[in-house]
Amino acid sequence: MLFRSCFLVSRGLTPPDELIAQANDHKIPVLGSPLPTTRLSSVITEYLEYRLAERQNIHGVLVDVYGLGVLIMGDSGVGKSETALELVKRGHRLIADDRVDVYQQDEKTVVGEAPAILKHLLEIRGIGIIDVMNLFGAGAVRTSTDISLVVRLQNWDPKANYDRVGFDDEYLTIFDVNVPKITVPVKVGRNLAIIIEVAAMNFRAKKMGYDATKKFEANLASLIQENSQGEK
Repeated sequence: MLFRSCFLVSRGLTPPDELIAQANDHKIPVLGSPLPTTRLSSVITEYLEYRLAERQNIHGVLVDVYGLGVLIMGDSGVGKSETALELVKRGHRLIADDRVDVYQQDEKTVVGEAPAILKHLLEIRGIGIIDVMNLFGAGAVRTSTDISLVVRLQNWDPKANYDRVGFDDEYLTIFDVNVPKITVPVKVGRNLAIIIEVAAMNFRAKKMGYDATKKFEANLASLIQENSQGEK
């Protein structure tokens, strides 16, 4: 990547002739902007952080569900793209399919987007490549989103011990950020799109301070106390 120096002149001011002359002699661009200095500095900083951020590729599908970025992961053929298609049909938005480009925006946020070659495209086995924006409209896609939740789809294993209550907290570490993760077993008859919708809503409820698991614990403790008192 080639970098060059330049002068930025804010507030729509006209650069001094001396500056223009020196810039021409040294082949340094002079750029102008009507923005105030602080705002211009902020915009440039955000742009450079985006362009220079370290990136990595993650195999999965990224969708926007109720305003939350949900990264769907799992083995090839488990149904990630088909689940994303069902979510799009239910009014949610696709960001990336098959490969997600991820970068860290700050100490608490990682952002995912689609590679240019895969933007707005979804691969469905038996059908091929479909253009989601062309089929469902501009409201069915989004350029990028913060990754708030990871949902790992896993083929059903009758011997596995899946979390049924919600006591276990799992995370996927992306760069320096621990993103909450849940594992959803895939079995014939399970509507994965609805499960992911509910997972997103439940995650949002927890962020707002309501945890159904804690309510269950409180109800259980209350029931145990009532029973112990009844025995006395």
